[in-house]
Amino acid sequence: MKHFNTIAVHAGREDLTALGVHSVPIDLSTTYPITSLEAGGATMDSALAGRGHVGNDRVYRRITSPNVERFEVAMTALETSRMAAQGADVSQYGAIGFASGMAAITAVLQSRVLAELPHVVAVRPIYGTSDHVLETSVMGTQVTWTDAEAIKDAITPQTGLIYIETPANPTLQLVNLHQVVLAAGDIPVLVDNTFATPVLQQPLEHGVTFVVHSATKYIGGHGDAMGGVVVTHGEYVHAVRGLRAATGGLMDPFTAYLMQRGLTTLSVRVKAAQETAGEIVSWLTKQKKISNVYYPGLGDSDKDNLVGPGRQMTGPGAMVSFEMAGGFEAAAHVAQHVKLITHAVSLGGIDTLIEHPASFTHRMVDPDARTHAAVLRISVGLEHHEDLIADLEQAIAGA
Repeated sequence: MKHFNTIAVHAGREDLTALGVHSVPIDLSTTYPITSLEAGGATMDSALAGRGHVGNDRVYRRITSPNVERFEVAMTALETSRMAAQGADVSQYGAIGFASGMAAITAVLQSRVLAELPHVVAVRPIYGTSDHVLETSVMGTQVTWTDAEAIKDAITPQTGLIYIETPANPTLQLVNLHQVVLAAGDIPVLVDNTFATPVLQQPLEHGVTFVVHSATKYIGGHGDAMGGVVVTHGEYVHAVRGLRAATGGLMDPFTAYLMQRGLTTLSVRVKAAQETAGEIVSWLTKQKKISNVYYPGLGDSDKDNLVGPGRQMTGPGAMVSFEMAGGFEAAAHVAQHVKLITHAVSLGGIDTLIEHPASFTHRMVDPDARTHAAVLRISVGLEHHEDLIADLEQAIAGA
């Protein structure tokens, strides 16, 4: 079995030599030649059933495109790489590429509503817009918010999904996936794996049903492409893919090309940024103006997920959050007075970003569940740690 980095470089590119090209070709077609009425009709029926195109008859780009298919092959291979290495049959797994991370998440929610199981048990914190979609029932779901330890007690006969994010946005707390899957029983579990990426965590090997990513973040990795992806198995693949074909949330071909290109350097970028994040965390914990630092592995409850047998994460990642002792005004000052670091939402790119979650990504969350106003979140990039620390030091000094 090939190693992760090798899979990241070659998955979805296996046919390039036969095509006589070295780089992945980009197909921007919106429509495709139909070989016959029967073949084209078969693709239409198959697409709405979530089983993709038949033969070479793709018919229309809302159904699929060659570039999206390549990206999906690569994402499936990466999210199942550890299971495959252990000899598991991963042939039933598949990825579905979307125009954004929220399009991917809402497709999963819609699939559970159509299965007449609209109740979702969710553990906060999660990404703010995901929280908003669940809280407002905009997709026809009903949500019960609970702690990870109380999931089993929150399940009803109408429960169709358990929703968690680990590491959580923005506090980076970890949830034990093995315990969640045991508590869920036959109910599918969705994990937002955006922060960890398949480099550090592969939830499917723990029995999770749906893994979702905002591919805009670490997968693309350069802040210039927006997309989302769901990785799941069996009939769940068909349910979500069929919804995408009908509702039109497909990732566009050029974005898929950029996402697949991003995968080739994913492991290198994540590990380099993680190393820098560790240096920043070590510095932050010594600063008197900072009351709390949030980073996987710092808390005793997190360590079981990072070390030892059955661990689910192979490293703490490159996201860091910290709380200013001076409250909102101090946090606002830091965010607005960095010079090298960019004050912006999003994450997972090559440059370092800082944001105030309560004002932006988690602004729409219920005030009682919203991130504390003194918390700042950093997405550590590829700059040298001494330069980043110097920038934080001058911004914090004036807070």
